[in-house]
Amino acid sequence: MPDIPATRKGQPDAHIDRDEFAKRMRAQFHDPAFEQADGEIERLVEIAWNAYEDSRKSPRTRAAGPGFADPDYPLALEWLATREAIHAAQARQQDPSSPSRVLLICASPRSDQTCPGEMSKTYRICRLAQEVLGQQGIEVDLLDLSHLTSEYGRKILPCKGCVSTAMPLCHWPCSCYPNHSLGQAGDWMNELYPRFVAAHGLMIVTPVHWYQAPSVLKLLIDRLVCADGGNPDPTTTHGKHPQEAKALEMKGWSYPRHLRGRAFSVIVHGDAAGAENLRRALSDWLADIGLIPAGIQGLLDRYVGYYTPYAESHEYLDRDVDFQAEARNAAQALVNRIATNRAGRVPEPMLPEPRPK
Repeated sequence: MPDIPATRKGQPDAHIDRDEFAKRMRAQFHDPAFEQADGEIERLVEIAWNAYEDSRKSPRTRAAGPGFADPDYPLALEWLATREAIHAAQARQQDPSSPSRVLLICASPRSDQTCPGEMSKTYRICRLAQEVLGQQGIEVDLLDLSHLTSEYGRKILPCKGCVSTAMPLCHWPCSCYPNHSLGQAGDWMNELYPRFVAAHGLMIVTPVHWYQAPSVLKLLIDRLVCADGGNPDPTTTHGKHPQEAKALEMKGWSYPRHLRGRAFSVIVHGDAAGAENLRRALSDWLADIGLIPAGIQGLLDRYVGYYTPYAESHEYLDRDVDFQAEARNAAQALVNRIATNRAGRVPEPMLPEPRPK
């Protein structure tokens, strides 16, 4: 067996003292209305501080049980619940009698429910696609990422890059969150992983933000790294022990692609630059994790109101009936690809990869 690479250490300590901890926690209670509950807040600060000092990441656990490499190892109840939801979604997705399902992702952070006060063009394009999908008998699960900016408590926490230590350290589903000792709770991904698994096709509709994906979409993409090679058994690494994960990978890792075989379509729209590059980047990413493109008409990049005042952008979308028709075609191309996939007429299977990942 090859030598196991050493775990490298050396970054500065991120620990904060109690005064700073209390300051940050109390920032949640800035409204003067909370002043009447100051004593209760101080009690909560003390409880949370003790959890922080004790590093109680997962205070509610149970033994993993049968089916795991170490059935006695304690796993977080939240992770186990997400795993069960994923298994149920996978069973439904693989049931040939189940209706076809598309996860339609509206990737704009803009919403008429918050600061901008106006809906996004992305949302309007999604509604065009949703109409076509519905007419074809497709179940549509609309994932509107603007809820990250407009809905109380809704968040996707950032990826910690566990995969770069060793692939088996990246668990499927992600076990980095919640981390209750750090106040990193309420992560939306626990709900979203099963929604990806349940889908027969994905459709991403997104604007360009500074030549790249909007931050809300990038958060989602990064947290899906565990779907591409992630370890479904955290007991094999006893949580997050890097040396155990390195040893597993050096033995030979299978890099399971947990979303492989689903179809995808991408629509990118911009106002000045970057649409083609982002469309390519998203298409490459989805193909890399084993999804199947919905043909040339399922991959679309266009400009709406090219170098014109932003204030008129919705009017330009109104007038661009050709783009609207192309968006509908992208949805129909996805319907067609799903149909051929489910009929067993998928593209040629991938040849063995000499260098996985």
